[in-house]
Amino acid sequence: MNRLSLTMAISEYDHVRDLTSGRVVPEGIDLICLNLPLEEIFYRFIINREWDVSEMSMAKYVSLISQGDTSLSAIPVFPSRVFRHSSLYVRRDGPVKSPGDLAGRRVGIPEWAQTAAVYSRGFLKHQFGVDLASVEWVQAGVNQPGRAEKVGLQLPKGVRLTPAPDASLSDMLRDGRLDAVLSARPPQCFLNGDPNVRRFFDDFMEVEEAYYEETKIFPIMHVVAIRRDLLDRHPWAAMNLHKAFEEAKNRSLERALDATASRFPIPWSHVHAHRAQLRFGKDYWPYGIEPNRPTLDAFLQYAHEQGVCHRRVSVEELFPKQIQSSVRV
Repeated sequence: MNRLSLTMAISEYDHVRDLTSGRVVPEGIDLICLNLPLEEIFYRFIINREWDVSEMSMAKYVSLISQGDTSLSAIPVFPSRVFRHSSLYVRRDGPVKSPGDLAGRRVGIPEWAQTAAVYSRGFLKHQFGVDLASVEWVQAGVNQPGRAEKVGLQLPKGVRLTPAPDASLSDMLRDGRLDAVLSARPPQCFLNGDPNVRRFFDDFMEVEEAYYEETKIFPIMHVVAIRRDLLDRHPWAAMNLHKAFEEAKNRSLERALDATASRFPIPWSHVHAHRAQLRFGKDYWPYGIEPNRPTLDAFLQYAHEQGVCHRRVSVEELFPKQIQSSVRV
């Protein structure tokens, strides 16, 4: 059988390294892997579909599905997962001392449809009771002006979102034109050590651990998407890619748990990995549908409530039928 040649763009993660390096080979597939900046991967694939398989923003993907765009289909492989209580930045001299203080304040976001922002607004609403319509939302690039939304929105009634194309969130937070910022990437003023800018949750890891214990939500940032026309011709490719991603990930988890050598340049890395197993289970970075259903259901609810999804999408709509019957654990 002739092997299928596919081009894939994905970030450099240890848990995909054995796949992109060729140590793990998907059955029947030759992968040509592109190493590009993450923002470039998203933009070029969303706008132009320049390769066959791609890491993709979860929010952008579900938004397209909700709008009837069937040109892509994802496999339940989630290369990036990050809790987002750490993504709220405020001014020390500002009025935001509790989540409820965000009402009536100017809060900056890079994009309304940024996955991290969907999760952040979700926990603000559902964990802390913040009315999203009570906030004056401002959209701008984090550290550089000019960023714009990449998918169509259907904002909820009463929600105000104002683009600021000539400013950055960092400058506006530093100068006091914003009271808070929700951003996956820290604003430069915070990284520069501005004494008047801080994370809202200083003890964010404790807050995020408690959030997981209560909700079982382990936020999924990115998914792996495949062009639908390719899957129509080669439906078997989805499962073969999924198996290869799983094998590469399992090898990475084994490296992380290795106490005999420092596989990662992180002090006590194997201790952190064992601690993660105690918190999240033996497979503490699960792929597949069922282990991630609480997270996927919550995200789809948040995305619909916030107008990123134009309708309520089901988990099953996200993944091809040929993989759903096989990926249940």
